[in-house]
Amino acid sequence: MSCDAVSAAAMLWLASTAPMHPATPGLTLIAAEAPPPSVATEPLFADIVGRARALKAQTEGYMKVDLSGDVSGLPDYATFKARVAQLSDLDMQGHVTLTQRGLKDDLKCILKGISQDLPVRLRDLEAAATPKARADALKEMSYLLRDNVEVITAPPQPAA
Repeated sequence: MSCDAVSAAAMLWLASTAPMHPATPGLTLIAAEAPPPSVATEPLFADIVGRARALKAQTEGYMKVDLSGDVSGLPDYATFKARVAQLSDLDMQGHVTLTQRGLKDDLKCILKGISQDLPVRLRDLEAAATPKARADALKEMSYLLRDNVEVITAPPQPAA
């Protein structure tokens, strides 16, 4: 969330908790912006959702196998790693696409954050030294992939 959005949210929250005073003459209300159109059915975003769902399922499958060895020994791990990198690139492409459209909603920022977080979660998984640490890293990866699906498929919200 940008600093402007945080400031606006704080201002609205403070205004809603302030004591009620009679309205000042001459004040006008600003109409709320309409939510942006949904992008969930556009090819790029539908591809992101499909890939994130498939990777989430694979991640959850990894949580059910023996995690005592190195992660490179997980079934089809090299392909998994490449697919995570591809998804990260697609999330950044989604961010750039929405930015170029001039949209002011949070989705573009969230996609950028997910794009940056996916490689971090992968490094955390590879650096995990114990089975518990690997399981925890896989859970975090699963949560991030779930979020990747949900932010795109959720009904659009007006800019914060």
